[in-house]
Amino acid sequence: MTQKATNIHWYQGEVTRLSREKLHGHKGATIWFTGLSASGKSTVAHNLERLLYDRGVSTYVFDGDNVRYGLCSDLGFSAEDRGENIRRIGEMVKLFVDAGIIAITAFISPYRQDRERVRSLLTDGQFVEVYMECPVQVCEKRDRKGIYAKAKAGVIKEFTGISAPYEPPKNPELVIQSDKEDSMKSAERILSLLKQSKII
Repeated sequence: MTQKATNIHWYQGEVTRLSREKLHGHKGATIWFTGLSASGKSTVAHNLERLLYDRGVSTYVFDGDNVRYGLCSDLGFSAEDRGENIRRIGEMVKLFVDAGIIAITAFISPYRQDRERVRSLLTDGQFVEVYMECPVQVCEKRDRKGIYAKAKAGVIKEFTGISAPYEPPKNPELVIQSDKEDSMKSAERILSLLKQSKII
């Protein structure tokens, strides 16, 4: 996206990210959940947040629907709008990571290019991509909102997995087969990865 405002300068404050991380007692990072609707992203994200919170870790979960109520309320679900949605979220989580917080995101984010753009905003080790792998048939059975049925009926256009594509990550930090694994055990696996990576 082209920078429209030109007479601006990044103000570097006196308190650094390293100082904030020292205050929090852990590093800032983004845990980026991606996968089809109803693949378990939000469930595992909130389970992870609880595990981290119980350990005194500063976190915040950005859920797809919640963000679209405010920050991205002007966007629809075209490929262009999806890209802009993820771009805004990427810039937002970058600020949270700079604040020394672990930002947990739960977005379908169907396009690799968009996810890689977010990764490029952060330094090595700050972006942890978690692919919630789940067959679309299982996602349909879990769907309490009835959105898969509406998508198949043509009521909802450009629905990921039905009438719009989903591009799985090629090299995610973690793959969770959510049709085979308990959601809390999945969150514990991510917690272990964060420990191994010395984020917490």
